[in-house]
Amino acid sequence: MRAATGLWRWRHNPLRRTTDLVEAWVAVMAAFLLFLAVPAAGWAAGVSANTSLQHSVRLQQQERVPTVAQVVRTADTPAEAESAADRNADPGAEEPLRPAVVARWTAPDGSARTGTVTTSRDHAHAGAVFPLWTDRTGRAVTPPMHPDTARAHALIAGLTVALLSAFLVESARRLVVHRLMRRRYARLDRAWAQVGPDWGRTGTGS
Repeated sequence: MRAATGLWRWRHNPLRRTTDLVEAWVAVMAAFLLFLAVPAAGWAAGVSANTSLQHSVRLQQQERVPTVAQVVRTADTPAEAESAADRNADPGAEEPLRPAVVARWTAPDGSARTGTVTTSRDHAHAGAVFPLWTDRTGRAVTPPMHPDTARAHALIAGLTVALLSAFLVESARRLVVHRLMRRRYARLDRAWAQVGPDWGRTGTGS
């Protein structure tokens, strides 16, 4: 609104300079981008990310199978847990809350499998059972992503794109205004260099 008002004020003002008109138009374009283009970019990025993530969710649900594992014993050493390829670990969980155990479970083809996985402390004792996800070959994997989690990630992606776009638009506006101000001051310096030596003298301009 201020940009539009400023542009209207400069339309027929005898003191208007070219840089004033350009600055007003730049402000109008920046306002247009901030209120229309930036939200559209964020929405498009969010929709695209959600589509991709939901597709990944469906693939994970198809490829991963829930089963039940039984603890055989705790892992002998931390190195054994670290070197095991088949783990059901939560990347964001702390190791003390997810102890490593040797467990037994049944693969989708009915064969028995044994491997080192992680589970909660409540299920770390021998004989305890806990839920486990495997792939179609019976290898322990992380649970599939929940659709709500995918939507939350997509929302964050959309907001990030919108904020980044707004930052770029405002940075571009400030850069243009800065250059216009430098050009304006340069013209004032040249004008003063022409009239400055005669400023205040009697008969100047007559």
